[in-house]
Amino acid sequence: MKPLIFDLDQIKNSLKNLDPIKSIEEGFIAYSEGRTVIPPVGELLFKNPPGDAHIKYGYIHGDEYYVVKIASGFYENVKHGIPPGDGLMLLFLQRTGQLTGILLDEGYLTNVRTAAAGAIAAKYMAPGKINRIGVFGTGVQGQMQVQYLTKITPCRHIMIWGQDIDECSRYKEKMENLGYSVTPTLDPEEIAENCNLIITATPSTKPLLKSENIRPGTHITAMGSDTPEKNELDPLILGKADLIAGDSLEQCRTRGEIFKAVSTGEISMKQPVELGNIVSGTIPGRLSDDQITIADLTGVAIQDIQISVAVFNDLKSKDKGEV
Repeated sequence: MKPLIFDLDQIKNSLKNLDPIKSIEEGFIAYSEGRTVIPPVGELLFKNPPGDAHIKYGYIHGDEYYVVKIASGFYENVKHGIPPGDGLMLLFLQRTGQLTGILLDEGYLTNVRTAAAGAIAAKYMAPGKINRIGVFGTGVQGQMQVQYLTKITPCRHIMIWGQDIDECSRYKEKMENLGYSVTPTLDPEEIAENCNLIITATPSTKPLLKSENIRPGTHITAMGSDTPEKNELDPLILGKADLIAGDSLEQCRTRGEIFKAVSTGEISMKQPVELGNIVSGTIPGRLSDDQITIADLTGVAIQDIQISVAVFNDLKSKDKGEV
């Protein structure tokens, strides 16, 4: 049996018919209920030039497929006119182990499932009224995280932080063309003062926000720290938070903002809850608009499983594959 192979254009067309947020919500619930097999992340870290490659894989008990995802991020590629991310998804039949599908998504599905997870975190953890969205990071996730919030909040006001004003200006132009109002800043404190939903979407290895600047009622979705070296939040912020949720508490033991805060003694692993348990209603999400809430998204294979299976089944049903 030869696998069906689908390219990026086919994948993007398929996504128009799907609801990634719903699929990934169901995946988070399955993960937190113990209905999945998700081994530890495989990763390669590179220093010259800086980059990383992740291998994430697993399956849901009783499903048709198991999935292996390979995705990379090389952040200096933009200097050479090359996209920073690449990758593909491989789907195998659980009952036989045969390779049945290859999604040549070039890392796009990783971006989609990450943005969808950010929307899910905001749905259950952000304040009822969002006055302005603060974004750290002018790249793909800095844009997509905001775009996927359209189903969660009517807010279209953004304050963007970047490395320099040119980065911010390019982001401003792109997002204003999509109907957002954008205020650039190079001062992280300005975002903390003016935004009650903050997204950190950078590869930073040093905290971008300080604890003393975080106001009551703020929600932060931190999704850049997907390796042990990365760190976007001052661990003291987690120490003052009323609710901390991780996409995978097992992964958060070794990477992400929870890992950093536990390492410095600001919190213990008994404090964070798992996002899937909030989605299912097993654990409450935000209880008041005065709470400080944090979602630590390290990226879990269940997201890759859900998005790739949904896309593959849609494309297969239309017989668009090349055999």
